[in-house]
Amino acid sequence: MWRTLALASAFFPGLFVLCIRLLRWAAPGWSRKDRILLSGRLVSMVQAMMATVSGITVVLNCKHVVYDRHWLAVEYIWVLVPYMTYDIYIMYLCHWHKSQDRGVVEKKHSLASVRSFLLQERLMVTHHLFILIVLTPITQHFRGELGDFFVGCIFIAELSTPFVSLGKILIQLKMQDTLLHKVNGILILVTFFLCRILLFPFMYVAYGRQVGIPIYMVPFRIPLHCNIANASLIAPQLYWFRLICRKAVRLYGRSPADKGR
Repeated sequence: MWRTLALASAFFPGLFVLCIRLLRWAAPGWSRKDRILLSGRLVSMVQAMMATVSGITVVLNCKHVVYDRHWLAVEYIWVLVPYMTYDIYIMYLCHWHKSQDRGVVEKKHSLASVRSFLLQERLMVTHHLFILIVLTPITQHFRGELGDFFVGCIFIAELSTPFVSLGKILIQLKMQDTLLHKVNGILILVTFFLCRILLFPFMYVAYGRQVGIPIYMVPFRIPLHCNIANASLIAPQLYWFRLICRKAVRLYGRSPADKGR
């Protein structure tokens, strides 16, 4: 636990700093804000791929969805804790630099800038804090030695993140009108729907099949805190998926005449 926490606490900030320095060498004309934004997105992609691989490994190795164990289901949580903490701060840095570009005069790390950040990014910050404060104790202590399969499923939800980050990178590089951006948009829709929406009914189906009961009986057989945790996790995903669909309509619904204006 402590070794994993220490390594992850050094890895993600270290990778972020390395990306900034490499971008300073590769793109000397870029502003500090652009380097921070791109570096944060690259680190996000790396973490998401790590989580997805860990999740797939856990799911494939847990034949019994309740009792089978895999060490990654426990150990990778201690990677997520420092990452989520790091990511909240990086989100604040990105918010502050964007505010400076908009002409908002706020001192870095001031109470006003922190308040502005929390107001604008309240849903994402709440999501991160929920994982840190609620899900971490549940997955590491309260569930005992049960349910590694379902922890692996939650890790797989990160599969959509690399495509989301890539989409933001392409927009940052002024490549939003390219075929790559359109294909990536389709991949965002598909992976987000499969891994962040359908994932939750899939877990209920998997449990029902394992114990031999229909899916509609599963919510009444599993502990109440599992239902509450799943509901708390899927609620923001539904909201974000709605936003993604609206962006997709704007992206794919534009006519050639609109694009030429």
